[in-house]
Amino acid sequence: QVQLVESGGGLVQPGDSLRLSCADSRHTFGADHMAWFRQAPGKEREIVAGITANGRTSYYADSVKGRFTISRDNAKNAVYLQMDRLKYEDTAVYYCAVGPATTRAEDYAYWGQGTQVTVSS
Repeated sequence: QVQLVESGGGLVQPGDSLRLSCADSRHTFGADHMAWFRQAPGKEREIVAGITANGRTSYYADSVKGRFTISRDNAKNAVYLQMDRLKYEDTAVYYCAVGPATTRAEDYAYWGQGTQVTVSS
């Protein structure tokens, strides 16, 4: 059974930083592509960033490129999302997910419960 648990969300001001973490209990963690998605109220779930199993390749949505960094530590079964220079429009529930290297949420089979990120002054 896949268990993904996100943490690190919170209420921050514009320009602040947050680091999200996703702990994965699977023994095969290091074999899978991972991604972070987000979903704002009234909007569809969208990909934020993805990273290959070995961590060597990552990609980002245009809206976060240059501000967010995805990384993983396979020894700790964890994937991270460093979010810098946060903007109001980054407000959403953030999810980590396991799946193929695609940008479509429907292609991902396993999801965490999500962590709320709110950017407000």
